[in-house]
Amino acid sequence: MTSVITGDIIGSRQQPSKHWVEDLKKILSPFGETPSQWEVYRGDEFQIEIKNPDEALLSAILIKAHLKAIKLDARMSIGFGDKTHNADKISESNGSAFINSGELFETLKKQKVTLAMRTGDALVDEKMNLMIQLALTFMDYWLAQPAEFVAAAIENPTLSQEELGQKLGINQAAVSRRQKRAQFDLVMNLDRYFRTQIKQLTTP
Repeated sequence: MTSVITGDIIGSRQQPSKHWVEDLKKILSPFGETPSQWEVYRGDEFQIEIKNPDEALLSAILIKAHLKAIKLDARMSIGFGDKTHNADKISESNGSAFINSGELFETLKKQKVTLAMRTGDALVDEKMNLMIQLALTFMDYWLAQPAEFVAAAIENPTLSQEELGQKLGINQAAVSRRQKRAQFDLVMNLDRYFRTQIKQLTTP
């Protein structure tokens, strides 16, 4: 089982400068090689394979946080399943993970939702998507500073508040405030719950 995130930048055509494309590539580069593991295409669309499905939701939240930190946002669908065709470019690979991600992505605009997932298990999907939608009631409104904190905290899970503060150039009290404003503990609880659900799907 693998997972695929398909996304596009919201309101990309309203962006005055095009350097956000470079920013997006910087955000995606830690996910591996391009274009085999991630790719930006058609200007503002992107696709990433997250080979460990457990990491898929947190990866999408991390991308969202990085984008929010530079005052952008993305619509993203996460599809789970297999990979039956491994092409040089991820956008040309295939399998149920790709189909689930692509089909779901096409419905996001209509649903007015910025993040959703499809595993193919209707019960898991309903439960997880409801939880994600509830989390989006605050994640969609993250301001740059709390979003920057979220990205740093996800990327450095072992650092204390004080150490994160040093990384961000702020004191511990400010770190604590940003953590609260971003509702970061709730985000991590959502991720933990998601991991238990995915484990049940992947263990025979």
